Amino acid sequence: MKVYLGVDVGSVTTKFVLIDEYKNILTSCYLKTSGDPILAIKQGLKHIETTAPSSATIQAVGTTGSARSLAGVVVGADIVKNEITAHAVAAITRVPEVRTVFEIGGQDSKLIIIRDGIVEDFAMNTICAAGTGSFLEHQAVRLNVPIEEFGKLASQARQGVRIAGRCTVFAESDMIHKQQLGFGKPEIAKGLSEALVRNFINNLASGKSIEGPIVFQGGVAANQGIVEAFRDFYQREMEIVVPPEHGVMGAWGAAILAFEYAPRESAFQGYSVVDRSFETRSFNCEDCPNSCEVVGLLEDGKVKALWGSRCGKWTPQSAQSRFTGVENGIAEVFGYRS
Repeated sequence: MKVYLGVDVGSVTTKFVLIDEYKNILTSCYLKTSGDPILAIKQGLKHIETTAPSSATIQAVGTTGSARSLAGVVVGADIVKNEITAHAVAAITRVPEVRTVFEIGGQDSKLIIIRDGIVEDFAMNTICAAGTGSFLEHQAVRLNVPIEEFGKLASQARQGVRIAGRCTVFAESDMIHKQQLGFGKPEIAKGLSEALVRNFINNLASGKSIEGPIVFQGGVAANQGIVEAFRDFYQREMEIVVPPEHGVMGAWGAAILAFEYAPRESAFQGYSVVDRSFETRSFNCEDCPNSCEVVGLLEDGKVKALWGSRCGKWTPQSAQSRFTGVENGIAEVFGYRS
């Protein structure tokens, strides 16, 4: 059975999706990155290995997300694509007539404009966290409310309260002020949901033509309070679709891209990756005034990949040949600079 693997490694969560030749999801995995993307990749691969059909043979692998290049090297990707492309492909697959994609993750948000099945424009919020999942999670901690219950709590509100959502710090101060005025947790949760939506629209949708249907994806799409806040913002006139796969849409898109660009022979490293040792080290190249910080990924003591060289002179082969090992084969420069 031919299958295709998609991996989406973000700053907060890591997602895996395995699909068949009809782009159907056979198994998936959604877990916390927890500051260690390599460990998360290993855990995800282990889950896919144990839940995939016994006859499944991976034909191609695609990676996306903020750590897509790292993930691509670790698992052996055949295609590495940015998040905009991966999320757009998944949205079009699920809702062919989609015109707009809202994607809200833990640390960033994305707006994708699609016309006739093609990405026409996009915007990303990568500087301020006020329009992301971490904003809600931080405020949920302040309210002593589990983030899983936040949306349900917001739906119980009799009214929303206006909370400044342009900045996380200001929102927290405003939230405390509203608590001191006697507003309950449901009203504040609804106000925070509306603040996140306003921030998203003001930062990403300003000057853009938003048309329905809108596909809302990402982990925050599971929060019913946010979904309702978006529908209220557009006065229920815009169709907003939350796909059942909303949390793993990036990984699904990466798997679909792997299927479409599958080579004759995949670069997939196999499930044995979970048993290998990976380490990241860096050094400053002083061969020219640029003084580039060259970051190396070492697998079992050998240089697997290098990033950061502006001139392109540094490759795994050049690093391994120029610097003889002093720590079980680790290039001397990495060992010395650690």
